[in-house]
Amino acid sequence: MPSGIYECISKISDKIIENKDFLTELDREIGDSDHGINMARGFQAVMEKLSPDESDIGAVLKKVGMTLLSKVGGASGPLYGTAYMEAGKVMAGKTEVNSDDMKLIFESAIAGIQKRGKAVKGEKTMLDALIPASEKYSQKISEGENLISALESACESAREGVEFTKTIIATKGRASYLGERSIGHQDPGATSATLTLEAILNYMKAK
Repeated sequence: MPSGIYECISKISDKIIENKDFLTELDREIGDSDHGINMARGFQAVMEKLSPDESDIGAVLKKVGMTLLSKVGGASGPLYGTAYMEAGKVMAGKTEVNSDDMKLIFESAIAGIQKRGKAVKGEKTMLDALIPASEKYSQKISEGENLISALESACESAREGVEFTKTIIATKGRASYLGERSIGHQDPGATSATLTLEAILNYMKAK
């Protein structure tokens, strides 16, 4: 029987690959027209490298990150690769994820993205989805909600973050070249980050 972390990454991979054309279309508007293609290629490579019986969550997340780093082009490879590898560090040796672990995963992944991308919230990047999601998750956990309920709220905040990216000017990456013309377009990275969180939630609910 496949391990939980394998099944979770498989759900993420399926979600990204299913939305390849959608993500690419978003990137055609404000980027290099390759976000969906690159991310799908990266996760295809990830699933080829993972074994269903791997259960060390930290080791699997590190492997996912290293694969995305090497297979995904543009800024997405280094950013997603770093996010997964940093999350892997806090989950080293663990085979289950509890509510506190998920908080650490959020925070470490975001810190890695910020360090690698020199970005903050409000610049029309994946952080505009991930930071509100992380903050909402932490708030809900502190209020006594369980992991799944808190993650549902986090996904809602991530989707709101994606909508927010339509209203602001891009100041990072290729999209920044468009200046005010980037307004009205949602960020592909924020979108793929939200799809990732939704896939994790779907996995958790199906357990």
